[in-house]
Amino acid sequence: MHPYLQQEIWKLIAYITGAAIAGLIVGMPLFFISVTLLLYIIFFLRNQHRLYNWITDQGNSDVPEASGLWGELFNEIYQLEKQTGSNRAKLTNILKRFQEAASALPDAMAILTKRNKIEWSNKAAHKLLGINHPQDEGQPISNLIRHPKFDKYLRKNDFGKTIIIPSPNNPEIMISLQVIPFGSSQKLIMCRDVSHVIKLEEMRSLFVANVSHELRSPITVLSGYLETLQNVKDINIIHKSLHTMHEQANRMERLVTDLLALSKLETQPTDTHSNDINVPAMLLELKDAAKFVGGNKNQKITLNQDEKLHLYGNRDELQSVFSNLINNAVRYTQENGTVEISWTKDNNHAVFSVTDNGQGIPPQHIPHLTERFYRVDIDRSRESGGTGLGLAIVKHTLERHDGKLIIQSKLGEGSTVRCEVPAERTLEMQPTRDLDNA
Repeated sequence: MHPYLQQEIWKLIAYITGAAIAGLIVGMPLFFISVTLLLYIIFFLRNQHRLYNWITDQGNSDVPEASGLWGELFNEIYQLEKQTGSNRAKLTNILKRFQEAASALPDAMAILTKRNKIEWSNKAAHKLLGINHPQDEGQPISNLIRHPKFDKYLRKNDFGKTIIIPSPNNPEIMISLQVIPFGSSQKLIMCRDVSHVIKLEEMRSLFVANVSHELRSPITVLSGYLETLQNVKDINIIHKSLHTMHEQANRMERLVTDLLALSKLETQPTDTHSNDINVPAMLLELKDAAKFVGGNKNQKITLNQDEKLHLYGNRDELQSVFSNLINNAVRYTQENGTVEISWTKDNNHAVFSVTDNGQGIPPQHIPHLTERFYRVDIDRSRESGGTGLGLAIVKHTLERHDGKLIIQSKLGEGSTVRCEVPAERTLEMQPTRDLDNA
């Protein structure tokens, strides 16, 4: 028994005993005992009333003063209330920090009640799930995510796997969603945008299909000629077959080389992109080389450039970009055509451009030209030795140099391809002696 309770009992016994003795003296013991008990009950009810008022005031008023058992009771309740307030403040702080952290997550989160009604959600849930908190608090989740696959998933009550559905807020966004039960009956919805993963998977499948298709044709040709040569003795047919086989082998080699170059661009770090590149000297060499690419077309190839304008970057990658674009213009420009090469600087960019007066490109093809294996004219591209990866390589290389590719063309009038690199990547140097004498 608690010491204060024992003390209170002994105090009551002492009061009753004293009242009985006083009552015997005056001949009214029951009356004195009754009055004593009544006073004690009034004292008890008064302290009970003070306790009730203090509790209903939520501890905002001062602690009632009392002695004995009631004083100890008031003090214990006060200490308990103080500890509860401290714990409540800690829990509130923890909850606030959790909500702040959850709100900063890129993944959507929502808490559901036992009846699948929205209890709380973070900011990302608005973008991916269309949930606005606290406006949608208490709404059934099925009112906002209306998709048969999600309804079936929720009813089945088997949440071991994720499901992928379109975002109810934007059907173009695909989301991966999983329900995680917790507590006694609540549920946590975790959701993230997986559109880029799905697009990458589609690109991977398309890439594998394209590579297989590109390699199948030359391999078929090689296999066919090898089978034919087993029974052929005519030296002319043998020479012709070997020439064709050599072309197909070269085609596969170019394809593999471009695939390796593209893979290298996508995976290699850019820590070697701070070298001083003498672009004017490089373009002079590429202009001379382009004349051999044109062969007997009698094309006019001109070069207009700022001979002081150098660039910070990777020499091999930039040479690949410039030669690719110059050679493309030469290959697809008719006899007696013109190809104009330019390397200049405006206020914000260093600009490399190649303009030709060839047949041009239909406008519907222009947005797709940097896609892998995309060709405007498949037969013509293959005849010219193209792999369909050149502009994809150019685009990736420019992105590694903080630049961008701009293609402008009019059917029947020609094309202009511009490479814009930020002016911060440029520097001005005096022309070298070799460049001055070129």
